[in-house]
Amino acid sequence: MAYSTKKGLLLYNVYRTLTYALSPLIRLHLRWRISRGLDHRCRWPERLGRPSLPRRPGPLVWFHAVSLGEGMAAVPVIRECVRKMPNVNVLMTITTMSAFEVLRNWLPSEIIFQFSPLDTPSSIDSFLRYWKPKAIILMESELWPNLIMHASQNGITLALLNARMSEKSFEVWSRPVLLPLISLMLSKFSLIAPLSTEQGIRFQLLQAPPAIISFSGDLKYVIEDFGVNGRGGKSIDDLRLQLAHKQVWMASSIHRGEEESLIAVILGVHTTLMQLQPNILIIIVPRHPQHGREIAKKLEKEGQNVILRSQHKKLKPETNIYVVDTLGELRHLYMLTPIAVIGGSFLPGSTGHNISEAASAGCAVLTGCHIGHFSHMVLEMQRLNPLSVLQVSGKMELEKTLIQLFTNATLLEAHRKAAKEAFSRLSSDIVTNVWNLLNSRIFSKFSAEETKII
Repeated sequence: MAYSTKKGLLLYNVYRTLTYALSPLIRLHLRWRISRGLDHRCRWPERLGRPSLPRRPGPLVWFHAVSLGEGMAAVPVIRECVRKMPNVNVLMTITTMSAFEVLRNWLPSEIIFQFSPLDTPSSIDSFLRYWKPKAIILMESELWPNLIMHASQNGITLALLNARMSEKSFEVWSRPVLLPLISLMLSKFSLIAPLSTEQGIRFQLLQAPPAIISFSGDLKYVIEDFGVNGRGGKSIDDLRLQLAHKQVWMASSIHRGEEESLIAVILGVHTTLMQLQPNILIIIVPRHPQHGREIAKKLEKEGQNVILRSQHKKLKPETNIYVVDTLGELRHLYMLTPIAVIGGSFLPGSTGHNISEAASAGCAVLTGCHIGHFSHMVLEMQRLNPLSVLQVSGKMELEKTLIQLFTNATLLEAHRKAAKEAFSRLSSDIVTNVWNLLNSRIFSKFSAEETKII
């Protein structure tokens, strides 16, 4: 073990040296991202560890999530921390612009919100020196060597919630040359709460200490309703009225790379459905707004009757495709449709997408067979009720299933009820479980004066 630790430290020193030497190139890459709209034009210094907000007095807990999904999953835990420990400051960082645009409007006002620092020695050092967190709570798979090692060297307690590692990442980290490094990094955590038993086994195989691994449930089940602003709420209500006399289904979370094949499949199925139900309409919701605009433009060139959500146009009688190019509305849009086909799951190599939001809205949930780390969610729901999630493998099966659902109201209602009930059972007590783990493994290390848990 001592030899493995020494090798891990050697590998880390190599990584630290490389990231230090490459810092100028990394900054150039950051500028390229800014020019492409992938990083904030005004707040980019935060990515270099330079704060834009004051550090309030008192102990501070830092939550970090890379993207919108992980950020939304962290919010219920953050709210619980604020409620239970009102005298502890909470800092939340994110990486993506989509997460920034949505979360900045919906986080509690007392939360300090920043972009995350790049994993270079200078950025991490600057960030930690300024914010001085007592604990760092990372979401899902944010395992960055400089961040973890610098935190440990500064006596900062570490936790990993909703912990997961893709099959590809697991294979990379399992290689003999890298295993000592990941083993060293994982040894610095006080808590790892994996998504599933399979994920827990992966972390143990990467030599995470078994004593720090505890299960609490998937926080993706308890993502809160972030609501929509006044104009957005009225727009959703207006759309609901316009759809009242139409048959509706949705294809959501369409990933880049899927559009050529999956959109073609979806439109082929939609054409067949229109022959059976002339008043049918599909809502297409890509992962990113710009992607939605690209899809709409392409479909218009092909002569399709398309409306783009951001244009706020009224549906025409002949409109049969509605493309969404906005952020933060997916949960509300699910409430407008009885059937949701979840993308990111139809092509080999895909990793699936969160199905719980559609289930919570009472949709009949369909997904592909390539679901990656969301396989545990599908299996959990199917164990409770096989009708809660339907997996389809291609155009013919998708078409057959949709025809059955649209032509059999009793069957459709059974699938919708099964999905909602499975979600309800799986989402209970998760925040309480996570809080109890954090309190016993992380916050208990704070002094009584610092926490004053209520």
